[in-house]
Amino acid sequence: MEEKKAEITAELIGDRLIIWNIAHSQEVYRMGFFGKPVGIPKPKDYNFNAPLTLDLFEGLYLLERGIIRVVDRDSREITPEQLLRIASRIHEDFKSKFIVYRDLRNRGFIVTPGIKFGCDFAIYEHGPGIDHAPAILEVKKVGDKIDAPDFIRAGRLATSVRKLFVFAISDVKNNNVKYLVSKWWKS
Repeated sequence: MEEKKAEITAELIGDRLIIWNIAHSQEVYRMGFFGKPVGIPKPKDYNFNAPLTLDLFEGLYLLERGIIRVVDRDSREITPEQLLRIASRIHEDFKSKFIVYRDLRNRGFIVTPGIKFGCDFAIYEHGPGIDHAPAILEVKKVGDKIDAPDFIRAGRLATSVRKLFVFAISDVKNNNVKYLVSKWWKS
């Protein structure tokens, strides 16, 4: 049986992947709010008329699944292993964070960068613009300490944005994740 090649091409430019074809951009975005349409901060629907920019987490996830193919500026194909190496040079602890990203996506969650919340990821059940992210998440590696100041910071952050705070413990060696969820309440 012949291996099917992805028809959707994303070009790696720096720390982003761009899907230039508008129809493909809409298709990928529709699959689970992947990426951001260029120049449209909060798209109201799937019918935007713009290329789509993907971060490296989204790009590697879609590449691993055969949904997209990734090329460099010279149109040379980039493999998942190559993209992982490139991303690991750009992002600290990329592999640990990607294991968490992939696990959450595989569980059906929409995962976006959490930088505006001061954490690694924001987690949605339905998607940005449809619901608010019920949880924010910080990735820790197996062997990292989580001490009292970490919990206090997490609690203050979570209550200030009215979300659950999740520590994801990423085990790169065994390629799995454990979650520690904290729910904060006012007395």
